[in-house]
Amino acid sequence: MRDSAAREVTVRVNGRPVSVPAGASVAVAVLLAGRTCRTSVTGEARAPLCGMGTCFECRVTINGEAQRRSCQTLCQPDMEISAHE
Repeated sequence: MRDSAAREVTVRVNGRPVSVPAGASVAVAVLLAGRTCRTSVTGEARAPLCGMGTCFECRVTINGEAQRRSCQTLCQPDMEISAHE
């Protein structure tokens, strides 16, 4: 039997710890945290749409670096993610 802790990664989404399966994208962590990724220029909440990096709807700030595509970035231990408030 495998150790389940070895198959999970814990990140922080807007300061809240979120555990995701190892190999999960940042988009998964944001959605599990109950957040949306960003706000459009007209104030509408945006979330992952295409899941393959072409639509740019899933942009978040990761470890202080803005405009990162969450669907194209794998979660790493202790990653800090800032999504739409």
